[in-house]
Amino acid sequence: MRGVAARIRMQGIAGSLCLLAVFLAVHCAAAGAGEDLPRLRPILPSDSVLIVSPHPDDESLCCGGLIQSARHVGAHVAVVWVTYGDGFRWSAMVAEHKLRPRAGAYRDLAVRRGAEARAAAAVLKIDPGSLYFLGYPDRGVLALLLDHYYPETPWRSKFTGANSVVYEDAMDTGAEYDGEDLERDFRSVLDGVKPTLVLAPSPQDAHPDHRGAGILAWRAMSARKELDKIHFWIVHGGRGWPTPRGYRPELSQTIAPRGLGMRWEQFPLDAAARAAKLQAIRAHRSQTEVMGRVMESHVRSDELYSRSPLPPRSVCALPEPCEFEDEPLMEESGF
Repeated sequence: MRGVAARIRMQGIAGSLCLLAVFLAVHCAAAGAGEDLPRLRPILPSDSVLIVSPHPDDESLCCGGLIQSARHVGAHVAVVWVTYGDGFRWSAMVAEHKLRPRAGAYRDLAVRRGAEARAAAAVLKIDPGSLYFLGYPDRGVLALLLDHYYPETPWRSKFTGANSVVYEDAMDTGAEYDGEDLERDFRSVLDGVKPTLVLAPSPQDAHPDHRGAGILAWRAMSARKELDKIHFWIVHGGRGWPTPRGYRPELSQTIAPRGLGMRWEQFPLDAAARAAKLQAIRAHRSQTEVMGRVMESHVRSDELYSRSPLPPRSVCALPEPCEFEDEPLMEESGF
């Protein structure tokens, strides 16, 4: 009995320490909003901005305000979606009214999410010719860069059953789900867009697809010797973030708990940019039906971008786990 009681006490202590850690992380993140962050450089008419979006909706969540501002001054903006978001189980369940959706339901969801991405891009006034869909597997991007890099070991999606790009409007329909093909297609986008500014997810983001897309962009820009042109953002920043939940455009964005220690810069949004960002987010109906309040939490008076991909001593650029063990619903599902 004494041993059982001791274990219970230790579990209680461990639980209290976890709660304390969460409190401190949230407190530090909130404090970060009050600091005077340096400003991201102005967007110029001569700029070519590339948004690296792991899924349809990430482009609006991370960067919708900056996109609107860039287009307003006449800059070129392009978006590359690494996946169609075809592994988001909750949206597939809602669409098919089944606990176990068919593989076809996930492919139908991909088509719907692609259309939503184009609608959001239209809201933000992005030229339709500057929209690139790669079509690689949702929940598989990081794996392609690690265990499934070579053509001999293609990834097979547990959602769609596909092991190659199956979508007709993708850049390279039929490309195998492997890291070599993914990197080749991404390099092709860079060659065409010739970006002066790349906005990519941080490898510190809790979602593995975001982590993988960030590593993809970081590697590619490093190979081009253009790391000075890339900044990083976080959408999945830790449980409960952004704080507070809901549409609060008058508030500054807080630094995500997972982003503490990164070199953040602020991009202020005027009323027109905030309104366009909200409208673009709401264009992703398949997602807002499930978690609209969380998504609208990303509409703030500014957006934050980091010059550094990771905080000091982070392991998220290495082939080892760095995601939360208790990821919230939106991070487990796709988003």
